[in-house]
Amino acid sequence: MTSSTADANREWMTQIVEQYQDRLVRYAQRIVGDAQAASDIVQDTFMKLCAEDVDRLQPIVAPWLYRVCRNRAFDVRKKERRMSSTQTAELDTQVATTDSPDHAATVNDEAAKALRALSELPENQQEVIRLRIEHGLNYAQISEVTELSVSNVGYLLHTGLKTLRSRMTQSQIS
Repeated sequence: MTSSTADANREWMTQIVEQYQDRLVRYAQRIVGDAQAASDIVQDTFMKLCAEDVDRLQPIVAPWLYRVCRNRAFDVRKKERRMSSTQTAELDTQVATTDSPDHAATVNDEAAKALRALSELPENQQEVIRLRIEHGLNYAQISEVTELSVSNVGYLLHTGLKTLRSRMTQSQIS
C-alpha cells in the first residue's frame, strides 16, 4: 500500500467515524440499554472496519456498520441477560430549549407517549422504525442490517407505523 493510499484510507476512516459514531452509539444503546457498553460496541465495530478492504466497503459502509454494530450489541445483550436477569433500558426525550415552557411540556408529553407506544411494538417493528426514522436508512439498507427481506422490512414499517398512528390517535381522544 502506497503512502498516498494509506493517507486516503485514514482520511476516509476518520470521516466515517465522525459521520457514524454518535448514531451508532445511540443505536447500540437502544439495544443494550447502557451508554458505556454501547460505546464499547461501536469501538469494536470501527476496529472491525479497520481490518476490512476500504474499496469493498465504500459503497455499502452504512448497512455494514449497522449490521456489525447490531450483531455485537445483541451478543452483548445476550451475555448480560445471562449474567443479570433484570435489565431495564431508559428512554430519553429531548425538548428544544427555545420553546416556551407550555409548548415544551406539550412536546415532551407527546414524545413520551410516542416512545411508550413505540416500546409496546414488537422488537422487530421497533428496530426497523428506528433504523428508518432515527438513522435515515432506506429499505434496502435496513434489509442488509437486519437480514430481513426488503418486502418484510416494508411490511414491518407499514404495520408498525399504522399501529403507532392508531395508538397516538386513541391517546389524543382519551
